[in-house]
Amino acid sequence: MNSGPLLQAVHISKSYAGVHALRAVSFELLAGEVHALIGENGAGKSTLIKVITGAVTPDSGTLAIAGEAVAHNSPAVARALGVAAVYQQPSLFPDLTVAENIALSLEAGGLWRRVNWKSRTARARELLAKTGCEIAPDRLVATLSMPEQQIVEIAKAIGAKARVLILDEPTASLTEPEVDALFRIVKTLRAEGVGIVYISHRLEEIATIADRVTVLRDGQSIATRPMAEVDRAELIRLMVGREISAIFPKREAPIGEVVLEARGVGGVSLEVRAGEILGIAGLVGSGRTEFAEALFGLAPAGGEVVLRGRAVRIECPADAIRLGIGYVPEDRRQHGVVLEMPIAHNTCLANLGAVSRHGMIDGGRERELARKYVGELQIKTNSLYAEAGSLSGGNQQKVALARWLAIGPSVLILDEPTQGVDVGSKSEIHRLMGELAAQGVAIIMISSELPEILGMSDRIAVMHAGRVAGVLARHEATQARVLSLALGTESRQ
Repeated sequence: MNSGPLLQAVHISKSYAGVHALRAVSFELLAGEVHALIGENGAGKSTLIKVITGAVTPDSGTLAIAGEAVAHNSPAVARALGVAAVYQQPSLFPDLTVAENIALSLEAGGLWRRVNWKSRTARARELLAKTGCEIAPDRLVATLSMPEQQIVEIAKAIGAKARVLILDEPTASLTEPEVDALFRIVKTLRAEGVGIVYISHRLEEIATIADRVTVLRDGQSIATRPMAEVDRAELIRLMVGREISAIFPKREAPIGEVVLEARGVGGVSLEVRAGEILGIAGLVGSGRTEFAEALFGLAPAGGEVVLRGRAVRIECPADAIRLGIGYVPEDRRQHGVVLEMPIAHNTCLANLGAVSRHGMIDGGRERELARKYVGELQIKTNSLYAEAGSLSGGNQQKVALARWLAIGPSVLILDEPTQGVDVGSKSEIHRLMGELAAQGVAIIMISSELPEILGMSDRIAVMHAGRVAGVLARHEATQARVLSLALGTESRQ
């Protein structure tokens, strides 16, 4: 149903303090089309989307929406022209209900108007039903999971009758059934003539859902191709400008003695050895993150933790850090890095003792430690004192890793370590994990990506309903077996 261009961005350029975020980028979206926009973190995708949604004014170039030239774009103008965006990090009000959040973006009227609560709830229920997800309209957003919050954002966009819908990493934290439901929504909207800009690092799903793909690299549009004419290897080459032979460069490391054993911690019993990468798989809600938080002292644990043969008490993160346990959480923007804080401060935050003297931060020591990890992790920044929030997603993840590497951990817990990062950063993070394992660090890796679990793990513990359904050795693990255990259709204790 490609009746004509809904969106035309021509030769868009934008610079920040001399750094070119976009260099004469052109992008076109047709009615009834899913157009994938891909590229490494820092390639310019976010800046282009901000230009389209009116959040950023370009230095040069032209923008037209539905054939109408947009000379002075703004978020209000873009919304009025039918542009809606659903971001990876939902922007909902946590202390309001689902129905109230949906109403805020759709209802018009004065401050003193009478609210028809019955109609508001019915409208929210109707929009949520179109997403194929059952969420009660009266639930507080604070009680929703990240996938559920994304569904609410999509319901808002459907209610706004968007003609141009931007989906930014929409499946990053969705389960397989939720991804299938999202794809059904996308196909329905496409059939109704909506143009969809689909941003994702998951190349396999782009091949499934997209009609065309545009690749950005270093702020430039490298190529636009029909999806049927390119394969995964070609997309990676276009994105990074080089061949990547292995996204999962598993490095064989000698496996040593048991470093950490969890005995009934949060209902989970597991052990991890020096030099081992223990993968933890399972569906969203299976208890993987809850186990990690209990192990790090963020939640009541119960059970017993044994570190190098000695029982230890972990009642708070300070206890875990003192014992040499590091934790990179799933939501890096909320808990992984302090966005408003400089990179140098973020890097040293978990090991202030190493950069302090007489209770005061020693700027020289701080710079030295930060410079070490910025170099080792190849964090792309112009300054050690740039705010972490100014970095791309992949580089923010590296800063989060640097914070815990600075304590010299013996155990490192990584919750979705490559979620929402590009293939280049993913490969670098996997390489780093291999190096840490070779140095004897015991790594617990939680991941929703089966290729990552299968490609990087020495053993795989699969969780279901808050318990370990089974543990598989690397040589016996397959996607089918992991999924069977995760769904509770097989038991291996």
